[in-house]
Amino acid sequence: MTAPADPYAGFPAGFFTRADERPDPEFYGPPRLVTHIDDAAIAAVGELYAELGIDGSAATPVRVLDLMSSWVSHFRTPPAELVVLGMNAAELAANDAATERVVRDLNADPRLPLPDGDADAAVCCVSIDYLTRPIEVLAEVARVLRPGGTLAVTYSNRCFPTKAVRGWLLTSDEQHGALVAELVRRAGGFTEPEVSLRTEPGRGDPLYAVVARRR
Repeated sequence: MTAPADPYAGFPAGFFTRADERPDPEFYGPPRLVTHIDDAAIAAVGELYAELGIDGSAATPVRVLDLMSSWVSHFRTPPAELVVLGMNAAELAANDAATERVVRDLNADPRLPLPDGDADAAVCCVSIDYLTRPIEVLAEVARVLRPGGTLAVTYSNRCFPTKAVRGWLLTSDEQHGALVAELVRRAGGFTEPEVSLRTEPGRGDPLYAVVARRR
């Protein structure tokens, strides 16, 4: 029997390793009730979600999965149902927009504890750079999204450098968009990803978005 193709073929050795390879629960154990991007970038995230029709202003109620979430999800108006999945129970408990909370280390187990076609949208805000198995996680996102469902990945130029994967640290913001888009393609099940800059260049934290739809 032919072994399945390596989804990471072509990436340099060590691309998805980190300087700090201790178990992630050790690093993320203390609650961090802070924001990781500035107010303009946060506003850009909320504007994106509204434009995509995946927040509480949507014409029909939507169910959204917020991957690698924390105490705030950056929706201008929270969706009718918001499943927040993250590493720290105290942070998730403080997220007032959440209707469901799931503590999960996706680097230890990339499977999502949700049924097929469960969500209308999935978002991942300034956290994609911490995934060591991003293709498996994104393939799971495709599984739990309904046909036509939205994937919105946003990122900036801030991170915890010891926990971001090495390949992220060695590439530019522009290259990050191409990287995330390629990860989405390799996951399968999505339309061609679209990359955009959502904030005005040179003013505060940049906010980039990669958006695709479930086929």
